Order: sequence, then C-alpha cells, then structure tokens
Amino acid sequence: MPQVPFDQQPRPYIVPPCYREIKILYQDDDLLLIDKPDLLLSVPGRLAGNKDCMISRIQENFPTATAVHRLDLDTSGIMMVPLSHAAHAEITRQFQRRAISKTYTAVLWGIVAEDHGKIELPIVCDWERRPLQKICHETGKWSLTEFKVLERDYDNNCTRVLFHPITGRSHQLRIHSRELGHPILGCDMYAHTEALAAAERLLLHATELVLNHPITGKPLKGYSAPPF
Repeated sequence: MPQVPFDQQPRPYIVPPCYREIKILYQDDDLLLIDKPDLLLSVPGRLAGNKDCMISRIQENFPTATAVHRLDLDTSGIMMVPLSHAAHAEITRQFQRRAISKTYTAVLWGIVAEDHGKIELPIVCDWERRPLQKICHETGKWSLTEFKVLERDYDNNCTRVLFHPITGRSHQLRIHSRELGHPILGCDMYAHTEALAAAERLLLHATELVLNHPITGKPLKGYSAPPF
C-alpha cells in the first residue's frame, strides 16, 4: 500500500489493524524486554478505534505491566516494560539521568558523506500542525543525536546508519535526519515525496537497549535485529 504524507491523511486517523505478534526478548519477575512491530501503538490512542496497543496486549498476560516509554506507531523494535511499581520508578529515574542507552537502525535517503557525526538542533512542538515537531532556536528544547554510517548503497541512493539519541524528544530521529538532508525512507511526516515512496514502511527500528536492571542493578543489554 502506498504511503500517504501525514498532512494528507484523513482526520481523525484510525490506525490500520496490526496482526503481527509482540515478541518477548527477555523476561523476569520485574521486567520485560519486548519487540514491538511497526503499525502498533505503544499506548492507547484517544479515539475508540485506536485502543489496540502494545501495553494492552502485554497486560492480557502480565496484568501489572505498565508503559514507561514509547516508540512511534511506525517505529518497530525493542522496548522495556516494567512489571512492578519499583521497576517502573527506577527505570524512570534512569531515563531522567540519561543513564539508558538506546540505539536505532535507520535507512536514509541519499549518500551520507560523513562516517559519523552529531546533529544538535533544538526541537519544539509545531502547535499549528500537531503532532508534527519543528526546529526552533528560540523556544526549542536542546536535542542531540549521534550517528554512524554502516553502509552506503550507491545503487539505491540510500545509507544505512546507527542512531544514538542522547536526548529523547518527540520525532527526534525523524526531524534530525531531515535536517541532515537525509530523511528516513518511508517517513510520512518529514520525508520528501521520493524518500516517502522509497519504502513501504518507516525504515527506523529500535535495535538495542542498555540499562542497569531496575531491581538488581546489574547491567542488562537487549537486542532486536532490524527487519529490513
């Protein structure tokens, strides 16, 4: 199905059904690491038709599960799901201290010249076009993304990269990619027409999480292989 730019989608927007299952990558008494498919919400939407989501599915088997962070609807990959109040509180504290390391794999439009680099541009909500975000040097929040090139595909005019976001702003990787001049393929919010049409889905996947276990304090690393 062709991608439709976000600003041309009908309002209100009802998410298409997602029939793929959530994979459990790690499980103990206090924490799950799961692999969320793309086109599945992380938490319920406001509309009645948008209630199916990661956390409601997980709670069918783990009633104490709570959502402590989110991935965009179109983004797939690894997420943490605490199973206790203590685990939720400690993971929140680690997020606040920026003690949790997250890595994403993405495929970008065009050939990125630098082997690695940083994108440091402030982000703020574009209130007139919500939920879109925009770069604003006056009112935007400090936002930093590190990137590393994995592969340049000259035949298909695209570049596979690893993203390491230091901050966690809404749509940070999408909008930072666009400002770099290389939007993520399949991005219906920030990519130009050619980049949007170049993939059937958003080519952005949460690949790795590194944290201290919220109860034991031991280092914990989770990995989810990109499906593209």
